[in-house]
Amino acid sequence: MAQKTTLKEFESVWPKLEEALLEQARGYKLPARELEWYKKSLETNPLGGKCNRGMSVPDSVSLLLGKSLSEEEYFQAATLGWLTELLQAFFLVSDDIMDSSITRRGQPCWYRQDGVGMIAINDAFMLEAAIYTLLKKYFRSHPRYVDLIELFHEVTFQTEMGQLCDLLTAPEDVVNLDNFSLEKYSFIVIYKTAYYSFYLPVALALYQLNIATPKNLKQAEDILIPLGEYFQVQDDYLDNFGLPEHIGKIGTDIMDNKCSWLVNQALKIVTPEQRTILEENYGRKDKDKEAVIKKLYDDLNLEQRYKDYEEKVVGDIRAKIAQIDESEGLKKEVFEAFLGKIYKRSK
Repeated sequence: MAQKTTLKEFESVWPKLEEALLEQARGYKLPARELEWYKKSLETNPLGGKCNRGMSVPDSVSLLLGKSLSEEEYFQAATLGWLTELLQAFFLVSDDIMDSSITRRGQPCWYRQDGVGMIAINDAFMLEAAIYTLLKKYFRSHPRYVDLIELFHEVTFQTEMGQLCDLLTAPEDVVNLDNFSLEKYSFIVIYKTAYYSFYLPVALALYQLNIATPKNLKQAEDILIPLGEYFQVQDDYLDNFGLPEHIGKIGTDIMDNKCSWLVNQALKIVTPEQRTILEENYGRKDKDKEAVIKKLYDDLNLEQRYKDYEEKVVGDIRAKIAQIDESEGLKKEVFEAFLGKIYKRSK
């Protein structure tokens, strides 16, 4: 019987991995003050999140094996999970600088913490390098070691392409709705979110068990990329229509000039007069102008448009899951678990 990991179990693996990283730095004779800095970065940036991506690796391994994991199997799966959290930490530290963000996980962003500033850029590089240090230490003799390295490199580049497209399409300080399109939105979402948040954890589980056959990887990709896209569309919908007490934050996509699903749907169906309203009010740091856009979204009935989209996309994903060929070790339950976590979520 498969077993779901808890955040506490998952987090219990981190101190061993952190020590391995510090040990490597000591081996290079990194001076005491700088070692303490690295330690603080490792104890701030990968930690404190929900760890959904990371925990998806041991959960997927357990579902693929159809049983609870042995201590060694769990350690390997959780380590791969923590590598996804290191990747996430690398992206978030960098992203917060690019976006001039203020807080992250209820604390000041790393670059805004005392004395950090632009040193955070180098800290981000070190978080990325930590992935390959741990891969080498714990997976050097694994038959798919090179594939694991290549997977992390590929997913990192895919995410960076998505980020580039996002930054150039929707800079916060330059509003140009002509830059927006559903095709551009889809590219940003698939490459910036879906690959590293959905495909990567399952691909890692398949590699760990050495069942990452071309067919299994392709089947996983064909389901997880649309699932990741649906997740982001849902996020965009909740940013406007979700209750702040449910989602835990006040939505800012309209004022931040985000190339979101909602504004792209609006652009498809507005009248010339409504287009002018969009042009004059979208992406402005002004609560009154935000309210105008929110009313426009209601007038355009975007809430119902989202609900229709959700039923269609979930129907398509379920049909793909039903057709999975399990002959090479892939299991439908892995994808059912992902869909179950996000279908009709309210936060």
